[in-house]
Amino acid sequence: MIDPLVVEEIIDRALAEDIGFCDLTSELVIPADARAELALNARQDIVVAGLDVAGRVFRRRVPECRVELRVRDGERVRAGAVMGRVEGPARGLLAVERTALNFLQHLSGIATLTAQYAERVAGTRAVLIDTRKTIPGLRALEKHAAHLGGARNHRLRLDDGVLIKDNHISVCGSLTAAVGRARAGAPVLTKIEVECDTLDQVGEAIGAGADMILLDNMGLEEMRQAVALSGGRIPLEASGGVRLENIRAIAETGVDFISVGRITQSAPAVDIGLDAVIKA
Repeated sequence: MIDPLVVEEIIDRALAEDIGFCDLTSELVIPADARAELALNARQDIVVAGLDVAGRVFRRRVPECRVELRVRDGERVRAGAVMGRVEGPARGLLAVERTALNFLQHLSGIATLTAQYAERVAGTRAVLIDTRKTIPGLRALEKHAAHLGGARNHRLRLDDGVLIKDNHISVCGSLTAAVGRARAGAPVLTKIEVECDTLDQVGEAIGAGADMILLDNMGLEEMRQAVALSGGRIPLEASGGVRLENIRAIAETGVDFISVGRITQSAPAVDIGLDAVIKA
């Protein structure tokens, strides 16, 4: 779930960025009393995400408009499906159509790509998770979209958990020392994960008492050896270089989690249209 106040803040920033003082074109071209009915049409097969946000965009600018959502976030729809309709004062609706579509196309793109990755690991023990590779200011929405597509969320923010990476280890002096310091200061319910580049580091992290290990850019054989070394004592996350073409092979090594930055960082926007409804 997303804090509704966070969503409203994101929407307000987006509308201020796009509109400025006013929609000059609509003010000059559209009569003040004109009304419009617009349909949200899927132009390709997608997993829907951000439809509720799009509805909030319209209501934020045009509180009196009528929004009818015909599908729910998380649903799969086919090309040609009418996802919803909005009706109200034409000037207001046209002023926010791009912002509404930007959210809907971008977030549905994330959910759609995430679903493709999730399908590739189905039937294995591996769980798909996201990363912090998100567009600044949109993380809450993007991680929600990834969840709708079938991924679990990793850290939402840096204060959600401890992830000791190579630079932390270098500055601290050793992996064992870094884990020890984290263990001494972290809240009792906070997990400590360690990024490992080598099998030697995996062994050291296990010995140091890490709660989880991130296998960074390891090859398939190294991952299999890491799984054998851990012996099921500690969850393993595979990360780095994960693509649709290789995620199944990574999952079959026996790792518990696979993190994919591409699902939020590189997902293409899907094709969704906002078309005027012409009445006979």
